[in-house]
Amino acid sequence: MAVDPRRTRPLWATATAVLALAALSACGGSGGADPVGAAATSSAATSSAAAPTAVAPTDAAPPPAKGKLRGYGTVRQLSETADLVVRGEVEPAGFRVDEVLRAANGASVNAGARITLASLPAGVPDMAHMSTLEPGQVAVLYLAKDPAASTFRTLSGDFGVFDVTGAGDDAVAASRSQAMAVSGLVTEDPAASGHGFRTTLGQLRAVAAQVE
Repeated sequence: MAVDPRRTRPLWATATAVLALAALSACGGSGGADPVGAAATSSAATSSAAAPTAVAPTDAAPPPAKGKLRGYGTVRQLSETADLVVRGEVEPAGFRVDEVLRAANGASVNAGARITLASLPAGVPDMAHMSTLEPGQVAVLYLAKDPAASTFRTLSGDFGVFDVTGAGDDAVAASRSQAMAVSGLVTEDPAASGHGFRTTLGQLRAVAAQVE
């Protein structure tokens, strides 16, 4: 059957167009630029260039961390370091001094005086483990004087606190803390470390009197 040439022309034209499109696609895949992708990239680059650069805020340098409190191994070490060693009673407004066991470095206090107790320096990590002196408690305190104010603080927190029960030289003097406590009067006892320390008021007086 004879084919009408007029019917085949559209088919040839369509085939030619398909082949041309395929050739263009092949050229683009082998290294030609993708107009759509190029436009998107250009747009993104422009947007990025226009956006301001984020700058991290500059904060002031944090204060240096304070070290841990000094530990004391003996009552003698406490006595040698303290500016004031006193026995008395905690009151709502401070500490009533009933007896001065030792005074040094210009810390002059008489029996009957009342002194102001300050807390440990802020930022000391061991602060969280310290007890609180409550009104009515009778104690021997090993104190350091604040050079800038008329206040005192216990040496290394609980290390400088002995609770007193009884009267006279035989009164029991027990460390406020088990963990933060000395282990001997003049010589350390490693076996007693971390278990608290008990002695007598007379022994505390004797050791304080030996320190020059």
